[in-house]
Amino acid sequence: MTEPLSGRNIAVAVGGGIAAYKACDLVRELRRAGAEVRVAMTKGACEFITPLTMQNLSGHPVFTDTFDSAQDQHYGHLTLAKWADLFVIAPATADLLARIKGGLGNDAVTTTLLAFRGPVLLAPAMNTAMWEHAETQANVTALLAQPKYRMVGPASGPLADGDVGMGRLAELKDIVQATVTLAVSGPLAGKRVLITAGPTREALDPVRFISNPSTGKMGLAVAEVARAQGAIVTVVLGPVETPAPKGVEVVRVTTADEMLAAVMSRVESVDVFVAAAAVSDWKAEQVSAVKEKKGDGPQTITFVRTPDVLATASAKVHGNPKRPLLVGFAAETNDVEAYAKGKLEKKRLDLIVANDVSKAGAGFGTDTNSVIVFDRAGEALRSTGTKREVAKDLWGLLHPRLHSTHGVG
Repeated sequence: MTEPLSGRNIAVAVGGGIAAYKACDLVRELRRAGAEVRVAMTKGACEFITPLTMQNLSGHPVFTDTFDSAQDQHYGHLTLAKWADLFVIAPATADLLARIKGGLGNDAVTTTLLAFRGPVLLAPAMNTAMWEHAETQANVTALLAQPKYRMVGPASGPLADGDVGMGRLAELKDIVQATVTLAVSGPLAGKRVLITAGPTREALDPVRFISNPSTGKMGLAVAEVARAQGAIVTVVLGPVETPAPKGVEVVRVTTADEMLAAVMSRVESVDVFVAAAAVSDWKAEQVSAVKEKKGDGPQTITFVRTPDVLATASAKVHGNPKRPLLVGFAAETNDVEAYAKGKLEKKRLDLIVANDVSKAGAGFGTDTNSVIVFDRAGEALRSTGTKREVAKDLWGLLHPRLHSTHGVG
C-alpha cells in the first residue's frame, strides 16, 4: 500500500515552546507516512531541542539562522520555500502566531513562510490563558481567514506548567491526519494526469539502437509535483535510470510505438496530458535479426518516421466534448521561439514548454532548466531553476486553466 504522504515535500517549522520536543516524534511520523521532511526552527525552539536532533530525525540540515552563510547554502529562505509543498508549524506558539499574522520575517521560520505560497497547517500549543487572550484569538481568526492556513488543535488537558485547560498540542496522529488531508486537498486533488518522460529507443539490430540523451528528469519532476499537489498520476516512462517519484503509476516502454499505445489507451480519461518525453523521430525501416557486421565501406540504413505521440493523442481527443489540457515540450537548439510556436499551432496544444538544450544548465541530464512557456496568446511564463521548481511554476500556470473550459479548436 502506498504511504499517504508519498511524494510530498513537507517543511516542519518548530516554535519555541515546551511542546517543541513533540516535534521530534512528528518528524518521525511524517517520514513513516512517506513524506520527505525538512525542518526550520526559531531560536526559541533551539532552547528546547537541538538542531542536531532534528537533523538526525529528518536526514537533512536544519534551517535556524538566516544570517549563517553555511546554512544559506542549504536552506536560504527561498530555497526551502520553493522546495516545500506544505508547511506544518508545530508548536505554533502565541509569539510565533503573532509574528506570522503581522507579516514579520525576523527568523528562519517567518522569513521562509513569507516566501512560501503553499498551504500551511498550524498546530498551536501554549498556556490556556495565552490561548484565550483576545490578541491570540484575533491573530488565529485573521490567519484562518486566509485560504492558505488550516489549524489542528489545540487540545484540552493537563499542561506542562500544571494548569488544566485548552492549549495542549494536538495528538500526533491528529496532526499527521490533518497533514494528509491538507496534502490530498491540494490544487490538483482528484485530477488525473498523464505524463510521458524520458527517451525512446529504436533498434537497428539486437545490440544497437538510436536514441537521445534524455534522462527523464524534467518529466518526472512534473509528475512529482503533480502527485504532491493531489493528482492521480500515470507516467509513461522510457528507458531511464532516474527513479520515478513515489506514489505514481509507472508504465515502462522502450519504443515510440509502445509509448503511443500506452498514451492512446489512457489519454481520453485524464484531465491533463503532459508530453515531456524526448521521442525518437526516426526508426530503421528494417531491423536486422542479427548483429550487423561492419564492412570496409559505407553502409546505408533507411529510416522512416516514428509516430508523433503528442500529435496523434491531440487529434484523438479534440473531437471530445471534454478533453484534457494538452501540454507539449520543445527541446530546440536554434530558433527556439519560432519552432515552439509552430508546434503549439500544428498540434493544437494549450501550452508548450520551450527550452534551448544547447545552453548550459538547460539541456538533457541536468538537474536545472530554463524555459519559456507559450500559450495560444503568446508568452505565458519564464522559469529558471531546478527542474522541480520549473515544474511547480508550470503547474501554477495550469491550475486556473483546469477550472475553465477546455478546448482550443
